[in-house]
Amino acid sequence: MMLSQCVAIIITWQPDVTSLRRLVARLLGQGVEIVIVDNGSGNQPDIAALIDELKPSLVKSETAGDNTPAQPISWLPWPDNKGLAAGMNRGLSWARQKGYQFAWLFDQDSDISDNFCESMLSAWHTGSQLTGRLAALGPRLVDPESGRKTSFRRFRLSQRSDSKLPGATDLFTADFLISSGTLLSLSALQSIGPMKESYFVDNIDLEWCFRARNLGWQLLGCDRAELLHRIGEVSDNPLVKHGLMVSHGPLRFYYSTRNRLHLRQQPYAPSDWVWRDHLRFLIKTVYLLISSNQRAEYWRALWNARRDSKRLP
Repeated sequence: MMLSQCVAIIITWQPDVTSLRRLVARLLGQGVEIVIVDNGSGNQPDIAALIDELKPSLVKSETAGDNTPAQPISWLPWPDNKGLAAGMNRGLSWARQKGYQFAWLFDQDSDISDNFCESMLSAWHTGSQLTGRLAALGPRLVDPESGRKTSFRRFRLSQRSDSKLPGATDLFTADFLISSGTLLSLSALQSIGPMKESYFVDNIDLEWCFRARNLGWQLLGCDRAELLHRIGEVSDNPLVKHGLMVSHGPLRFYYSTRNRLHLRQQPYAPSDWVWRDHLRFLIKTVYLLISSNQRAEYWRALWNARRDSKRLP
């Protein structure tokens, strides 16, 4: 695989321009072409100005049906927020139309290590040789505040997290990869299908990974590249600080709860994950309803999520 076969897709919504500038500059510095899909941000003029500031050559706004190659940054703004999954799908569809074979997905506030892209491509080469059916490869996630590294998850009683891939010293088998920083095969994507747009913002990557694994595709994590990324919101909750729970406000709690309740009912959801998620959900919900000063908002979010999970397609 060559770098010219890859594109980085950044999905933005009301981004902090300073953080976005850092990510875009690092990707450009490593020779990666970029497409930014914006979900109707109120600061779109600031994003456009940032792109114009960083462009080393012509930057153009893409329109439907325009197949002219765009380098090194393309700009796909929407007038309103259609959701993270829709933004991913738009970027991935654009990448296929442009002839790319692989795509990185990035959140707007993530940051990459030096030689991130080169290290990921090297890991992909090794992983694809060892598995033969590789759909996605994720970097090691590092919390920017605590420095804590996130394990590559396995949802199986017989296998623990950070389970090394046989034949490799720094590659790990995974049942789930967080979307930010993950490198996807676009040919695998055609087999697995797009991101589930009805999920809107939460658990999109979890649902897609479960579908991929159910169809026999492999997911790998690697230690060759690190991504600085915070999952959830900053909290004093000891469960959050120790990585046992993710902190979200009532609205994100609604989406996460609704989508996970729906996902548990799908035939491709691993049974070991289902029972673990039941336990995690019980602990988190009881804690929020007892300790949070927004317990009324969380209760309404829970009630609505239970109702709406039955309406998702």
